[in-house]
Amino acid sequence: MVDYMDFFNKYIMGNAQALTGFYFLTRFLQKKVKLYFYILFALFWTFFTEVIPTNRITEFLIYILLLTVSGLFACHADWKSVILYSALTVEIMQLCYGIVNSLLSILYPLVSPLNHKIVGIVFMLTGNTALLLAVFCYHITYRYFSYYEAGKKQYVLMILTPILMIFFIGEYANYISYAHSNAINDNRIIVYTNHYQLFAIQLLGIVSLFCIMFAYKKLLQNFRLSTELSLLEQEERSLNQYVEEAKAHYEKTKSFRHDIKNHITVVKGFLQNGKLEQALDYIGDMEDITEELSFPYSTNNPVADILVGNKLGIAKNMGIDVCCSLCLPYPCFVRDIDFCIVLSNALDNAIHACNNMDRNAEKYIRVTGRIQGDFVLLEIENSFQGNGLFRRGTGLSNVKTIAEKYHGAISIKTQDTSFILSVLLIIPEQPENTSQQIS
Repeated sequence: MVDYMDFFNKYIMGNAQALTGFYFLTRFLQKKVKLYFYILFALFWTFFTEVIPTNRITEFLIYILLLTVSGLFACHADWKSVILYSALTVEIMQLCYGIVNSLLSILYPLVSPLNHKIVGIVFMLTGNTALLLAVFCYHITYRYFSYYEAGKKQYVLMILTPILMIFFIGEYANYISYAHSNAINDNRIIVYTNHYQLFAIQLLGIVSLFCIMFAYKKLLQNFRLSTELSLLEQEERSLNQYVEEAKAHYEKTKSFRHDIKNHITVVKGFLQNGKLEQALDYIGDMEDITEELSFPYSTNNPVADILVGNKLGIAKNMGIDVCCSLCLPYPCFVRDIDFCIVLSNALDNAIHACNNMDRNAEKYIRVTGRIQGDFVLLEIENSFQGNGLFRRGTGLSNVKTIAEKYHGAISIKTQDTSFILSVLLIIPEQPENTSQQIS
């Protein structure tokens, strides 16, 4: 019976533990592997544990090595992430089995007098419930603490170092407790080992592991938020520049309108004196001035006129077909800079999507918008090469924030090679406290 139990624990449960860890490693790395990789992993695990004389330490080292090699070659993941999650996978498995084994060692002396053999078999089978605890911990780790910021590989050592420290401290505690305890009673239970202390160490280990991952996640979120804040500050400076250009343009227009009577008087004088050529030259100069004051696209909002003209001008120079039929309310209680945030982010995304398309593909950007009562509906449609897939970035998050600020919403549709972003804003009846419209 003992031989059967040893075979079951070593080959059946051993492979189950190894494959469970490998499965969640692929989940952590957000990769999918084919079935034959699992078969190869189980074969290699069985081979190495048979050929190499194993103890607790060597088994974990073999396990980490196999997970690392599998992550690199089967998942094609970054080596820093592979090492991090391989160590994390092994550490969770080690702590879960340590907790369950310590708990069973505490309970076993209390119930073993009832029937030594039956209780021993039951407890031996019950020890495998540690795998369920490990699966639960893996699920929590994947759901809440997965290392999703792929661009922060330089900070991997910040979490890898304490994870390895917990691993070696746990192994050292086991070594001190079991390796130096040679007093065993008739029921094969180590007498002089403080199982309560080991249970507390293992439990604190798993709690510390989750605390480290929680702190690491918050740290990465802070890095990401600080980066986004820096981008937003840069974007705000750019948008403020559009506002200043709009103010300067407005002043030029105001000055021209003020002088228009004088210009008409001069032209009239030339004509009355029969100086036709001088009159035509003067009118030509006036046309040049009006060209400078006019916008390629008129939206009824001077700030938006400058922004849309700038962005669509860039798109035209890149060979993108552009079309604009946009009408914005002006003046209104929607801040000029908020209109600019929506339009600049949407047009930047559209230009980027068109630029990533094949050279011979049809590229276009269409900007439309209309006012209906207290509602403003903006729609930016562009071609893209994503087969119906796209990735939400900071730009769309900024657009969504503005829409929510004015109690509106955004809608995203993909039709074949067309990407359509619709933004609904509700014009407030009262101005925002920070509203600054152009005088």
